[in-house]
Parts: sequence; structure tokens; C-alpha cells
Amino acid sequence: MSDVIPATAQLVVVGAGPGGYHAAFKAAELGLSVTLIDPAVNPGGVCLYRGCIPSKALLHVAKLVDEAHESAAIGVTFARPEIDIDRVRAWKDEVIGKLTGGLGQKVTQKKLTYVRGTARLKDAHTLVVTAQDGTVGELTFEQAILATGSQPVMLPGVTKSDRIVNSTGALELKDVPATMLVVGGGYIGLELGSVYASLGSKVSVVEMTNGLLPGADRDLVSVLKRRLDTKFAGFKLETKVAGLKEKKDGVEVTFESAKGEQSVETFDKVLISIGRRPNTADLGLENTAIKLDERKFVVVDGQRRTAEPNIFAIGDIAGEPMLAHKAYAEAEVAAEAAAGRKATYDPRAIPAVVFTDPEIAWCGLTETEARAKGIKVKTAKLPWRGNGRTLTLGREDGITKLIVDPDTDRVLGMAVAGPGAGELIAEGVLAMEMAAVSEDMRRTIHPHPTLSETVYDAAQSLFKA
Repeated sequence: MSDVIPATAQLVVVGAGPGGYHAAFKAAELGLSVTLIDPAVNPGGVCLYRGCIPSKALLHVAKLVDEAHESAAIGVTFARPEIDIDRVRAWKDEVIGKLTGGLGQKVTQKKLTYVRGTARLKDAHTLVVTAQDGTVGELTFEQAILATGSQPVMLPGVTKSDRIVNSTGALELKDVPATMLVVGGGYIGLELGSVYASLGSKVSVVEMTNGLLPGADRDLVSVLKRRLDTKFAGFKLETKVAGLKEKKDGVEVTFESAKGEQSVETFDKVLISIGRRPNTADLGLENTAIKLDERKFVVVDGQRRTAEPNIFAIGDIAGEPMLAHKAYAEAEVAAEAAAGRKATYDPRAIPAVVFTDPEIAWCGLTETEARAKGIKVKTAKLPWRGNGRTLTLGREDGITKLIVDPDTDRVLGMAVAGPGAGELIAEGVLAMEMAAVSEDMRRTIHPHPTLSETVYDAAQSLFKA
């Protein structure tokens, strides 16, 4: 790792998150000389430092706490868990350090030039790089891959503080407040709210729309909602935050319902989780021909090329969904294209996973989308109540759903709600990539007793004897 700014680069990658570091490693494997630029001491980006990894580490802690409490129902009683917040925080940081440190070693192994700093485009072949030590220099490049990621959106006029935090602040786990309000009923808010609820906070959620997890099918959300009703203090749907006022004893929140009625409550901490925006504002894109769409995402083609043919854009800045695994896939394509290979980004399905308890996962077409677009589908829904493995786990709260074309039997989508849904959804993604039909899934022998049998049973239900 270095603050020394090279004068030239065959390929420069700006941003070392999942998309950036994967693109850099792949390009190096393909024989390109690669310079990777990022402010952090090691690659990792938001996902490893302030997102996917720390949140999943804390969700594991929450799961252990919940299972210790719930095990009494099957005859195993534990003493009330004692939570050492300092140790939990340290363990979470150790996980981050191990993963990012490993990526730092790969930088050396693959002989990349890693510059700690930030970069801004001067033109389509020049970057102005500011190193961590304040040194500023110009780097001329043949090709570039932009992978600068995204950042949390704050409510207009609201400033972060110890009491008003975004997802980054919540993941720092400075304390466990007695009461917490989560603003936004999306996956990030529900995941982090679940962590704090398990650790002892009284968590409430406010959401502007009429339901949690907009975009997910309601039958899946209902599985999660039933469990969260027992875990969270309450939900305010079709309600917006009309005002936030930080006071000595907490944050005074003014709510406004869809009917215009207002109410006021005070919380020890407020988590703002209303979405993320791409980091395209200070990249110097205006000094190039690169175009942005109406949502400020970089416009790219099938190879992830921008309007400047020697500059690619991947990950969160290149459009929805803003997910690490989507960035990995784009990185592979961009690196191969930069190396002169034929490659196109054309996935048939991108899985989405909400790592709450129970988890929710889906890929491909949803029932909600099918209805909105007038697409005729055949659906198989299998509640988990009759699955042997769910009963042995003490968790019947699940559902597996297949969505198929009624004429061709081709799998158009799959969705799962329940423990381990994030692992199960990969079968649906593979089925769609292989253009499988539901008969392929029912003729595939699934191990018994497993949760994966719910996929088999769902497919089986589509056929009559």
C-alpha cells in the first residue's frame, strides 16, 4: 500500500469495494498492469467495512441471543444471556480485519499498485489523485473502471450525531439504547433494527408506504412481519417523519399520518435508513462525455462501458440493484472487456436477500411484478408446516414459492421466506440461468430431511397425478 501516485497506468480502478477489488484482481489475472485507488488501508469498501459483513456479524450475535431465549420451548433453558457490547464490537471488527487484511495480501500477491487516496477525472484519460498524506498528482491511464459505490441517504435538513445515525453509525454499536426508532422499512433498517431489538432495545419502525420491504411479495413479507410483531415495539405505516429535534434526553420525533394527523414521541436513538445514493457527484464526470440517468446512475452498455469507450462503471454507481454480488458479476465482465475479451453482462436473475429472522430471498419475476405487467403465470406456494426439517428446527414459519410460465413450464422466478432462505435461493438462480422448467426441479433428487426439499415439493405441486 502506498501514497506514491504513479504517472501512468494501463488500467486504473477507482474504488476498492466488491466490484473494484474483484475487477482489479481479475484484470491482473488476465495480464493487465493494474492500479487500484481507495482511501482505506486495505480493499473492502462499504460492504466489508460498513455494510454486508459487519451487519451479518451482528445478526449472528442477535440470532444466538434469540435462540437462547426461544430454546425453552423445546426443553432447553439457558440463563439470560449477558452481552458484553465491547467484546461484540471487537469481534465484529476482528471479522472485518481478517477479511480486509486478506484482500490486502492479495493486492501484493497479484502485484497491483495500490494507492491510498481519492481520484477525480480531469478528462477521459487523466485522473487527479489526492493521496492520504495530502499529495496531489496526475495519473494518465489507458483504461479505467469506476467503482466508487454508494452512501446512505439522510433526511433533508437532518445532521448525523450520536443520537441520529445512518447505517454506518448503527454498525459502530457504540451503545444499546433503551429505545430506538428506525426510519424506513427497507431491508437495511429491518436488519439493523433486529440486531438492536435482540440486544435489548425497544425498536419501533416508521415507513411512508403501506407495507414493509417495498418490492417484495406481500405473502413473503407477512411471514417476517408476524415474527417482528413479537420482537419490535411497533410499526407506523403510511406515516412520515415531519420533524426531528435533538434534545438533552433524546430525539423528539414528529410523525404525520397519511391523513395529516401529527403525533410526537421521544427516542434515545434514531436510525435513518431510507436508501442509498450512488457516489457520482465528485468524480469529475462533467469533464468527460460520461452520462448520468435521472437517478444519477452512470449510463453503461452491456460491457459496462460508459459513453467514454475506455472508461467502465460497475457496482452501485452503475444502477440497481445496489448489491455486492451484482458488482462482482459486473466486475468480471468489465475486466474481461478491458483485456480485449468478449464479455456481456446479461444475468437472467439477480438474487435479493433480506437477512432478518426469518430471512426473505427472491430472484427473477415476482408475483407483484407479474400482476403489474399483466404477465400470466402459474404459482406454487408451499408453507413449511409439513416439512420435516423445519419441525426438527422448531421453525415452521416459512414458505417456498415457484413462479413458472403456464405454457412452457419455464421457471420465471423463485422466492423463499424462512430460516436459510438466502442459501436456498441459489437453486432458483441456477434454474433460471439454465432455462430450467419446474419438472427439472421436481426430478432433481433433494436430500432428506432438508429445507431444500421445500423447493422440490413446490415444484411437485405443479403437477397432477
